[in-house]
Amino acid sequence: MSAEERNFRSIYYEKVGFKSVEEKKSLEMLLKERPLDLTKLRQFCLRFTVPHAYRSYVWKLLLDVVPRLVHIHDFIMSQRKQEFDDLYRTLGVLRIPPDEKAPKSEKFMAMWLILTGNLTFNFNIGRNEHGLGFLAIVKCLLHYFDDDVDIFWIARRLCENIMELKRDFPKLIDATHHLLEKENPQFYKILMQNGLLEKLPLDQWFDCCFAGVLNENCIIKIWDKICGGSYKILAYLATVTLTTLSHKIVNLSDANSITQCIQNIPEETADIIVNKTIDMWQHHGSPLTVHDRPKAI
Repeated sequence: MSAEERNFRSIYYEKVGFKSVEEKKSLEMLLKERPLDLTKLRQFCLRFTVPHAYRSYVWKLLLDVVPRLVHIHDFIMSQRKQEFDDLYRTLGVLRIPPDEKAPKSEKFMAMWLILTGNLTFNFNIGRNEHGLGFLAIVKCLLHYFDDDVDIFWIARRLCENIMELKRDFPKLIDATHHLLEKENPQFYKILMQNGLLEKLPLDQWFDCCFAGVLNENCIIKIWDKICGGSYKILAYLATVTLTTLSHKIVNLSDANSITQCIQNIPEETADIIVNKTIDMWQHHGSPLTVHDRPKAI
């Protein structure tokens, strides 16, 4: 059988759902192991898209919300819920946010700020730079999952890992420059000559893992890779986003206009960008991280 025929069959099987069925069965087998093998689960996330029915559970395992010892999961989650409830009650005592009808995302952000010691008396959602990345991530997770305790703890652990990663943001930015120059040298040259690339909020995009930047239905496949340990995929995502929109970006004169252009792309385009990103990342050997995976506190 030729390579082209094999590729055609693979695409056909994926479209009719055979591939996803096999991946689901493989994941179910991994989740039956005792104790759970987190290395294998990370490898699964790096190779495949996690089925929605298992995503919250797998992410909690890989982000250290629950341990690999299954028999104590109920006890651990009861402790997680107790801490969540205590923080939520604290908001009521402090009357933060002032509006009781404030969205969950803002309340969860205030709870996060209490935990990190960054809550101030002049608390303002839009102006508190310490929690904006957390806020964006929570908004996306609220779109994916239903359990408030799971959402808060996944966001908390993910943000703790990102905080440890921030010292390597310059490496991610350098990787983005290198990839852009390699993939589209003429476009890269234009960006550099006009001083646009250095003005783009790459560090902010990395800080929130592109939450609120690209459509939330699409970036979840990128977050599977991040939970698997590959934070460097964010550099690939930045590269593919910019090169895909290069025909529009070359006509823009400032970084704010470019940011608005990216945030306004339709879901279909965002999905194409995410799929291209994963393909490029896999083509380059699927590098796991910029450094060793951050250990959650």
